[in-house]
Parts: sequence; C-alpha cells; structure tokens
Amino acid sequence: MEHRKRLQRETVALDEGRELILEGPVPPNRLVEMTMHEALDAFRRPNEQHKALIEIAGLDEGRILLAREGGKIVGYVTFHYADELERWSEGGMTDLIELGAIEVADDYRGCGLGKRMIELAFAEDQLENMIVFTTEYYWHWDLEGTKLNVWDYRKMMEKLMQSVGMVWFATDDPEICSHPANCLMVRIGKEVPLSSVEHFDRVRFRQRFMY
Repeated sequence: MEHRKRLQRETVALDEGRELILEGPVPPNRLVEMTMHEALDAFRRPNEQHKALIEIAGLDEGRILLAREGGKIVGYVTFHYADELERWSEGGMTDLIELGAIEVADDYRGCGLGKRMIELAFAEDQLENMIVFTTEYYWHWDLEGTKLNVWDYRKMMEKLMQSVGMVWFATDDPEICSHPANCLMVRIGKEVPLSSVEHFDRVRFRQRFMY
C-alpha cells in the first residue's frame, strides 16, 4: 500500500500582523522542534500529546496536519490506522485509515482551522487510494466550551467532515449505536477497489443481514 505524503502549506492572517502556518503531513523531526499550546489538553496533557503526535508522524500511514504560530502548535489533526483493540482494525485493511483527533486551542477557534487542516490532508489526491473514516462520540465533544447541545454539535461535526466528502455510514458497532448522536462518517477514495469496499462493509456490520 502506497502512503502518499506530499507536504502542503498555507498561511492564515491574524490581527496585529500575526499569522498562522497550516502545514502537513509534518515529519517527526519537525514536530520535535515545536511546542504545544498549553490549552491543547482535550485528550491528554499537552506534553504527552506532543509525544503522541511525534509517534504518529513516524508511522508509515501516520499523518499530522497542524496549525502553528511560530514554533507553537495551536491545532492539529491526526490520521492513522485504527487501534488494534477496535473493530475497525479487525479486517487488517491496509487501505482503511482513521481520521482521529481534531483539536484547536480555545483562543484560535472560530477561524475554520479544523476544516482547513483537514482539507490540506486530502490535497493533491493524497488519500484517493484510501477509505478514510472517523467515529464521532458525543462524550468526546466540547459541549461545555462551545455551549452547543449534542445535536447542534453533531451537525457542526457533520458539516466539517462533509467539507472533504465524508458522509454518514450505517454500522452495528455497539459504541456508535449506544447513543443516537454518535455516528460513523466515511470517505471512499476514487482509487479504492470494490474488494476493499466490500471488506469494509463486512467490518462495519457483524450481522450480515444488515447490509
């Protein structure tokens, strides 16, 4: 399986002459030179998350897209294979990749950084030979910080994912089915063979009569 990694970069102007650099996939040796914004703590402590980003960037399939002000990371998106303990790894598919964590520091929200980082990941047909999926669980959402209810937050996440062609897919996965706001969203690249699509169908449904 070819993992296409073509560095993309763009600039976002802020106030008072400041600017953000959006770039990726960023290699681990570049990430080592950067620091994490102290507010990037949704998943783990910032220094621990920094180490995790470096580790993901070093994987063959791993991708880190980030937003930085100078050498400080203020937002990031991760792509990687599913955790071996999750259903999505059971099929052993080399062309199934997960869009994992998305996080933007509070002070930098409202600039569309999440959308722009995700779009960079799909630029130049980098992921057209992949099935990209994301699992949205309401307990991961920042409902308190955004002041949104679960349904409005889900609409926001759906709109974000739809910006790169990801759509809702049904599944009988127990975690996703445990709450109606949870969902599976998927984008099947134009170069993905039918055999992989059928394999993915068998992964997302254990009860075969459901598809």
